[in-house]
Amino acid sequence: MGFLDSLKAKLAPAKEKVSGLAQQHEGKIDHGLDKAAKMVDRRTKGKYSDKIESGTGKAKDALGRIAHKDEGGTPPTPPTPPAP
Repeated sequence: MGFLDSLKAKLAPAKEKVSGLAQQHEGKIDHGLDKAAKMVDRRTKGKYSDKIESGTGKAKDALGRIAHKDEGGTPPTPPTPPAP
């Protein structure tokens, strides 16, 4: 058994716990991501709005994959908002 195999075996219980917590608190985490994105966008005076929006979307997608991995698939992705 190699080093990576033993590391994966030791981290498996933590991975399951993270998935359960993400599923339990998905709404709170989603709200926190939105709140943080708005604050950063305001502090940068909108200079990096597109990058902030992109990063927030990727973080939400990752959260969805982690929270819904037990269901056998990925959750449906929300439609992208139209460009202003």
